[in-house]
Amino acid sequence: MRYDFTGAFARYICGLIAQKRAFGFDYLESERILYMFERFCQEQFPNETQITQQLVLKWAECRDCERNLFRLNRVSVIRELARYMNGIGIAAYVLPMELTRKTERHIPHIYTKEELSTIFSVIDQCQPSTRTPAKHLVVSVMFRMIYCCGLRPIEARRLRPEDVDLNTGCVKILESKGHKDRIVMLSGSILELCRRYSKKVGLIYPGRRFFFPSPSSRGEGMYSQEWIIPTFRKFLIEAGLYRHCAGNEPRLYDLRHTFATHRLYQWMKEGQDVNACLAYLSEYMGHKNLSDTAYYIHLVPEFFPQMSDLHLEDYVEMIPEVERC
Repeated sequence: MRYDFTGAFARYICGLIAQKRAFGFDYLESERILYMFERFCQEQFPNETQITQQLVLKWAECRDCERNLFRLNRVSVIRELARYMNGIGIAAYVLPMELTRKTERHIPHIYTKEELSTIFSVIDQCQPSTRTPAKHLVVSVMFRMIYCCGLRPIEARRLRPEDVDLNTGCVKILESKGHKDRIVMLSGSILELCRRYSKKVGLIYPGRRFFFPSPSSRGEGMYSQEWIIPTFRKFLIEAGLYRHCAGNEPRLYDLRHTFATHRLYQWMKEGQDVNACLAYLSEYMGHKNLSDTAYYIHLVPEFFPQMSDLHLEDYVEMIPEVERC
């Protein structure tokens, strides 16, 4: 495990993590949240030996500057812990399901081609350091893969060298959201970029466990969410885009949203049957429901005049128009 659990609930936390990993789930982000929960209990409920309603409701309170999606995520993990404890005969308060449901859907910022060009230009100026000798190589390729392949950031972080076939361009995304596996294909230019990258980074980390290796031992050589999000935000600030764009504040995850929107828009410009293409894009992105993919139709203003021809009313509700920079 990445963390040492020593609190009153350590036995049950470790049991839950072991169970999840026995089923094949990496459970890394949830382990981090469970460690946060243990620290919370030690600081605010130091004498508590049960997961009570008072404790859970206090944990579920929204914190300053916290996005609702992250709050729901950390609350859901503790709900899972309580259910695990009840399952082995230990009484624990389970937060009602209605308090862990999403209340709203974030409308992403869709990057223009010009914005992407500016961002990657800034990223490519990143310099190596003695502490992070491969960082400049990692950021140049990782963020491009997230956009060009429509990956979730965690999918890029978790890639192992054996998951990326540098001969065929086949990339295996294993145990992703919903515990689904899928395959994505690299374009010729990204494949060549990955080949050059892998050769260079292999000289720095010859025995690396991850395709994008971190010098930190905390994540067993995998970059963390705590690193990737502020790192990308720093590049946005240097590019003059953070909080200086029309529409919603840009985020790392919006690279994935942008991939989907750009792909659909390109199909539309080519005269393709977007309804027919939607299922392929849904499978490529690892979506559980077609509505998750159809959602992207509403994110580019140029789509709106042709909305009536797409027959997507059964898939998703109309989303307000988002301004582009």
